[in-house]
Amino acid sequence: MTHRLFSRREWLKRTALATAGLMTNAHAADLPLAARRIPKSGEAIPVVGLGTWQTFDVAGNATGVAEARDALSRFVALGGRVVDSSPMYGSSEAVLGDLAANLGVQDRLWIATKVWTTGREAGLRQMADSMAKLRVARLDLMQVHNLVDADRHLETLAQWKQAGRIRYVGITHYHAGAYAEVERYVARGELDFLQINYSLAERDAAKRLLPLAAETRTAVIVNRPFAEGALFASVRGKPLPAWAAEIGCASWAQVFLKWILAEPAVTCAIPGTRNARHVADNLAAGRGPMPDAAARKRIEAHLDGL
Repeated sequence: MTHRLFSRREWLKRTALATAGLMTNAHAADLPLAARRIPKSGEAIPVVGLGTWQTFDVAGNATGVAEARDALSRFVALGGRVVDSSPMYGSSEAVLGDLAANLGVQDRLWIATKVWTTGREAGLRQMADSMAKLRVARLDLMQVHNLVDADRHLETLAQWKQAGRIRYVGITHYHAGAYAEVERYVARGELDFLQINYSLAERDAAKRLLPLAAETRTAVIVNRPFAEGALFASVRGKPLPAWAAEIGCASWAQVFLKWILAEPAVTCAIPGTRNARHVADNLAAGRGPMPDAAARKRIEAHLDGL
C-alpha cells in the first residue's frame, strides 16, 4: 500500500484529528502505521498493538463489552492488527474472540495468547480451550506465560508449530527479577518472540535482554509500556513539552510509546485499553517520525527531572 507524503503541519493536524476520533477512515488510512519485520520469518506486523490484561475481562458487563467492542473496531479501522491475551486474564480471550467474530474482523487480526499452567496435559487442555475461546483454528503466537513450566511447554509448542497449529513460539515476563532466567531461554536462539516489560519507568531490559534478542533474531513485544499507569502519574498536570511536536507527538502516551519504538530491537508494543480514544492516541505513536538517539536522551532527561 502506498501513502501520500504530507507536510509536518498537515501530518500533525491529521494525527490530532485521529487522536480525537474526528478523522474518517479514509483519512486515517492516509497515515501509515509503521510495521517491523519478525526477524525469523520476515513477516511485518504493526509496531503498536493492543493488550487485553484487565481491560477485556468484562464478560457479563454490558457497558464494558460495548467499550471493548468500540475499542477493537477503532483499532482495526486505524490499521491495528496485533492483539495479545492470556488465560490468566479472566474472560479476556472469550470477549476478544466473540467481538472479533461479531465485528467480522477475525481475518484482520494477528492474535497472540499464552499457556499459563503446569504439566503437559494441562497445557494441552488450556491451549485448546484458549483457541476455542478466541475462535481460531490456527494461532499466530503462543507464549509461555511468565516462564511457568517453560521447558515442558516449549517442547509442546515446538510440536504444535511443526504441525501448523501455531505460527510462532515465545515466552513472556513482566519483572526484572526474572531477567536472568529469561536470558537463558533467549540465548538458545530457538524462540520466535520474547515479550517483556520495557518503558521509561522500567528500562532494565535494554541492558542485556534487548541486545540479546537482536543478536538471536528474536522479535520483541513490549508489555507494560506505561508501567501500569505510573508514567501518567509522573506527568499529571505537566504540559507536553514543545519539543514533542518535533517527533510528531500530540500526547504523553505518544511520547512514552515513541521512546520505546525508537529502540530497534523492539518489534511491537501492546498498551492495554478498551477506550477507543486511547486506542487512536496509542496507534498515532506508530505514525510519522521516531526519536533519534539524541531525542530519546532528551525524553529520558525530561522525565527523570520531573
